[in-house]
Amino acid sequence: MSKILYGTQDDLKEILEAEAELGSIGHKEAADVYAGMDCLEPGKLVCGKISQVNEQEVLVDVNFKSEGVITRDEFKDTDSLEIGTEIEVFVEKLEGDDGRLVLSKQKADFVRVWDRIHEAFENNEVVRGTLTKRIKGGVVVDLFGIDAFLPGSQIDLRQIPDINALIGQDYDLKVIKVNKARRNIVVSRRVVLEEERNRQRGDVLDTLEKNQVRKGIVKNITDFGAFIDLGGVDGLLHITDMSYKRINHPTEMVQLGNEVEVMVLDFNDKKERISLGMKQLKPHPWKDVAARYPEGMTVHGKVVSITDYGAFIELDSGIEGLIHVSEMSWTQHVKHPSKILVVGQEVEAVVLKVEEDAERISLGMKQLETDPWDSIESELPPGARVVGEIRNLASFGAFVEIKEGVDGLIHVSDMSWTKKITHPNELVKKGDKVECVVLAVDCEKRRISLSMKHLTEDPWDNVETTYPVDAEVKGTIVRMLDRGVVVEMADGIEGFVPVSKLTAEYIKVPADAFKVGDEIPAIVTEIDQNNRKLYLSVVDYFKNRESAELEAWMNSHKPGENNTSIGEAVAPAKKKTTKKKAEKVEKTEEAEAPAAE
Repeated sequence: MSKILYGTQDDLKEILEAEAELGSIGHKEAADVYAGMDCLEPGKLVCGKISQVNEQEVLVDVNFKSEGVITRDEFKDTDSLEIGTEIEVFVEKLEGDDGRLVLSKQKADFVRVWDRIHEAFENNEVVRGTLTKRIKGGVVVDLFGIDAFLPGSQIDLRQIPDINALIGQDYDLKVIKVNKARRNIVVSRRVVLEEERNRQRGDVLDTLEKNQVRKGIVKNITDFGAFIDLGGVDGLLHITDMSYKRINHPTEMVQLGNEVEVMVLDFNDKKERISLGMKQLKPHPWKDVAARYPEGMTVHGKVVSITDYGAFIELDSGIEGLIHVSEMSWTQHVKHPSKILVVGQEVEAVVLKVEEDAERISLGMKQLETDPWDSIESELPPGARVVGEIRNLASFGAFVEIKEGVDGLIHVSDMSWTKKITHPNELVKKGDKVECVVLAVDCEKRRISLSMKHLTEDPWDNVETTYPVDAEVKGTIVRMLDRGVVVEMADGIEGFVPVSKLTAEYIKVPADAFKVGDEIPAIVTEIDQNNRKLYLSVVDYFKNRESAELEAWMNSHKPGENNTSIGEAVAPAKKKTTKKKAEKVEKTEEAEAPAAE
């Protein structure tokens, strides 16, 4: 006699109702699983013995008129099936299509363990299961001998790169969904891990302190750093806190999933943001750096970075020095460090300055070469004549390269004795070869003052002899001013003719009768050597001239045609008001006459 071992009336009713909907078995309600063999019928859970095993089926003797048949695929390990082994089976049909009793091993297992699974679900208990095979969307789990489904999203807290590696492993799980009628059981490993992480998180936060050393797992990597799982709580390991040496990306120091040791640098009051560091676990490389790299020491290093202003040289792990662009060469005009250095290049340099607190070391390359300024005073004494190339122009003067790496300045005031130079491009341009005289040398400030005008004598030294008062002169108008004209003589000395001395007739501006380039005669009326001013008069020149000469001048310089009528200038004024105006202008213009440079 076989007997019913597990199950309840309600269990059987729910199973039969669900299977009736699927058409798998006939609709049958209120089956009695505790009934004896006298009333064997579908829905009963009975005990039988294996009588035969073939390739497709397993035959079981349940003391019925015929042996029951179970498909072989309902058994997890068919190789271990032996004749005579007693098993529990579920009666599906008393008579199948072939007239035989149809039994089920899986349904029997389900009924037998259902109470245990349901209890675990209701009580939120952790159960142990084995991952058996991978299927679409997840993994099949052996739970108390029956199959449960573990979705892919519930396997772990983060994506698993190789799920196949988990097959055959045992894990703690929780039942998150059950459907007894459809024999559907869904489990989750993620829920268990989250609960464990939350417990760990509480423990971590309660004990978290600054300067504390902890171990964690690299959870995520970004361009700016890596997030470290300290056990339920994440901290940020910034790229600048990974190493004292320069690194371009966090992957140079850590890899995803690696266990790392870090130090807690800081966290906020709520401990929601935690800053971590790795380099702080090692001795600071800048400690006693001044003693290791004294000023004047020759060092070797590798170029690790190039900027517009210089190149950074790695001297040791975590220690870099800067070679400023100005310290790269005595002789070359280095516009950009990349012109002479490349990243990865091994270089030799001299320690110029060490700032340990600021973690800065200044280096120089040119100090390994002879400074051309060391001998410049003996080579270029004041008064020496040199020839150089105009390297650059500025508003205040021209820079001349005297020798490689040595420049001198010709100030605009030292370009001409006689001309007022407002910009050096009036006389020279970039690339011109010029001769000049050394005025002064300042090696400390690395400055050399040069002069072009000192190549010749100053004509103003003898101006009283060359151009005495009442001397007749001729010159060319070089500049037009509202108050008069500037006239240049043959030796470059400039004189000023007030507008009142151009003609006795009042004219508002010289441009009414004259233009630049006109050659005019005049008489020297006044010499101001201290202020380098020479005053001239055209009117006075014609006072003692022949009438024919005056007439010729009048014809060539008519008012309104950029010419001056000197005939009218020497004739009596037609209007008293005009003469008064002329006298007033004369006084003003003499006071405002420009100095000759």
